[in-house]
Amino acid sequence: MSQTERLVMLAEDQLTEYSTDARKIEKLRQKIALSVSPSQQKQVKEELEGQLNQNFFDDILLKQRQAVALPFWGIAGLGLLFGISFTQPVDFIATGIGGAIAILIQKRGWKLQAKDLVVQALTQIEERTQAAKAAQ
Repeated sequence: MSQTERLVMLAEDQLTEYSTDARKIEKLRQKIALSVSPSQQKQVKEELEGQLNQNFFDDILLKQRQAVALPFWGIAGLGLLFGISFTQPVDFIATGIGGAIAILIQKRGWKLQAKDLVVQALTQIEERTQAAKAAQ
C-alpha cells in the first residue's frame, strides 16, 4: 500500500466521525505530521491535487455527492414500488440499476472527499511549517 492510499484511508476513517470539517482536518493533520516525512507529504499532495482536478463531474461530485446520487436512489425506490404494487418483475430491473448507480456515485464521492481532506490537511501542515520558519 502506497503512502497516498494509506493517507486516503486515514481520511476515510475521519469522514465516518460526526464532527466539523475543521476538527477532521486537525485530527488528520496530527496523524500525518507524525507519520509522514515532509518530502513524502509534498509528493502525496502533488499526486492528490493531480487526481482531484480531473473533470467537471468530479468537481460537482466532490461538492454535492448526496444531491447527485439522490435521483438514482429515487429510481431504485420507484422501481421497487412499481414492481411490488403492479406485480411486474421487469420494474425490479430499475431498482437494481438505480441502486447500483447510486452506490457507485456515493463511493466515488466518498473517495474524492477523503482525498480533498488529505490535501487540506497537508496544506495546513505546509502553512504552519512556513509560519514557524518565518517566526524564527
